[in-house]
Amino acid sequence: MYPNTQESQENFGIACKYFREQINLSQEKFALKIGMDRTYYASVEAGKRNTSLQNSQKIADGFEISLSRLFEKVENL
Repeated sequence: MYPNTQESQENFGIACKYFREQINLSQEKFALKIGMDRTYYASVEAGKRNTSLQNSQKIADGFEISLSRLFEKVENL
């Protein structure tokens, strides 16, 4: 069974926070690195945003990982 949208958003946020902490950057510095507004990115990590595929790719690129690796982490939460 597929998780609901809210659960998916929350898991995506948890995965983003995990990878961001692995590269030891604050939300502000990471958002600046990928050209995203800090408040938007903070809402992604908080599980409040249903991000587009383009923004998901931008985030994965910022972590220097594939989009599939990012989603793999989401799936395994």
